[in-house]
Amino acid sequence: MYKHILLPTDGSALSLVAIDSGLKFAKAIDARVTGFCVIVERQPDSFEEFAPVGVKSAEPADVAKQDADRYLKAITDRARMIGVLCETYAMRHALPHEAIITFATQTECDLIVMASHGMKGITGDLVGSVTARVITSCRIPVLVYR
Repeated sequence: MYKHILLPTDGSALSLVAIDSGLKFAKAIDARVTGFCVIVERQPDSFEEFAPVGVKSAEPADVAKQDADRYLKAITDRARMIGVLCETYAMRHALPHEAIITFATQTECDLIVMASHGMKGITGDLVGSVTARVITSCRIPVLVYR
């Protein structure tokens, strides 16, 4: 049976549904979980030249790190409430699906529980799905919540 479950999060409400379900499953089978958040590395915006003089805005990387910390704290808090052993990690990476697969493999997770937003049509084709890419590129089983 599964002993180490990876719970990737993007902070969405749907992601929280998958996390709650994954935590309940982990509790039922006495597995530990690892919460994981990818801080997506982006190219700097070219609009910086239009910022008002003297106004300093938060660096996007700092905001993304704060968001990741908040998302991971939600996992830790939920795991603590139901008595599941939990660790959390964040990783900077340009491709979330690659980060999830790499991390899961390196930490010897034997199941990934994640959400899918179920984008269809041209939006789904153009944007692509992190979940779909994990499923098609990973040897570790993936349990998907829609």
